[in-house]
Amino acid sequence: MIIKKAFKEDLETAAYLFDLYRQFYDQRSDIESAKEFLSERMENNESEIFLVLSEDDNLKNKGMGFVQLYPSFTSVGMKRIWILNDLFVHENFRKQGVAEALIARSKDLAIETNAKGIILETHFSNTAAQKLYDKIGFEKDGEHFYYYLKA
Repeated sequence: MIIKKAFKEDLETAAYLFDLYRQFYDQRSDIESAKEFLSERMENNESEIFLVLSEDDNLKNKGMGFVQLYPSFTSVGMKRIWILNDLFVHENFRKQGVAEALIARSKDLAIETNAKGIILETHFSNTAAQKLYDKIGFEKDGEHFYYYLKA
């Protein structure tokens, strides 16, 4: 298993995984838009994307999983925070430590950038992810409600 930051030369692999991720959330496949979206994030330094790649020569160009984090700030804490917005492991590679490796790399990023921490949200029904987050050390925030206003 190889963990690496995604750059332009990794766009095909990143977009492939990103498209599968979106399909998981009942979005239609749109690989060209996925490439465009991720390319813009990369060009504008608007997110950090890490890939896990298989060391199997037959799968070299197919990623095992990815994570995308967006930077933000905590005004009260006067520090950067990272929003773990997207985490996906290809169904063929689940339960093999890929998600844990991606989260560990995300934590390293937070440390490298002197961030206060990482925040994420997950759906109430995603109990598998919740168990993983609890196991890794994420804590549920019982002090805040999160709201959404549609634009």
